[in-house]
Amino acid sequence: MSGETSATDVTGYTEGAKMKQEVFLPEDYRPAEDEPFMNDRQLEYFRRKLLDWKNELLAGSRDTIEGLQDNTRNIPDVADRASEETDRALELRTRDRQRKLVAKIDSALRRIEEGEYGYCEMTGDPISLKRLDARPIATMTLEAQERHERREKVHRDD
Repeated sequence: MSGETSATDVTGYTEGAKMKQEVFLPEDYRPAEDEPFMNDRQLEYFRRKLLDWKNELLAGSRDTIEGLQDNTRNIPDVADRASEETDRALELRTRDRQRKLVAKIDSALRRIEEGEYGYCEMTGDPISLKRLDARPIATMTLEAQERHERREKVHRDD
């Protein structure tokens, strides 16, 4: 494949990378502690989980944009208009948080591609499978995260 460029899809992954990751994954598969950490099946499980989450967020974002475009109407009552504006502002704040979450999901997908997923960025220790299943964008072990938050709180109180 030298000299050729491979097409990149909307998720940012090349066709070649997608093809090499075709791993059989049963519908009821859950990562288990008794299998090798971050083996192909676990990586594929988390990759699919992250992609599903990202697609869900992007679909919600599209719905919000369409809703905001449809709701640009002139409301004569001041109280109703204020209520509508408050709802709109809340929706936009929620979507902004979700936009930041999509960036974290993309970062996690990149770590999967680079073979760094599942390991703490502070200590290099494996992050527990339970933590990753609950928060697949986690970049630190629970202990490292707690230390980080304590340090952050101390500095914030200054």
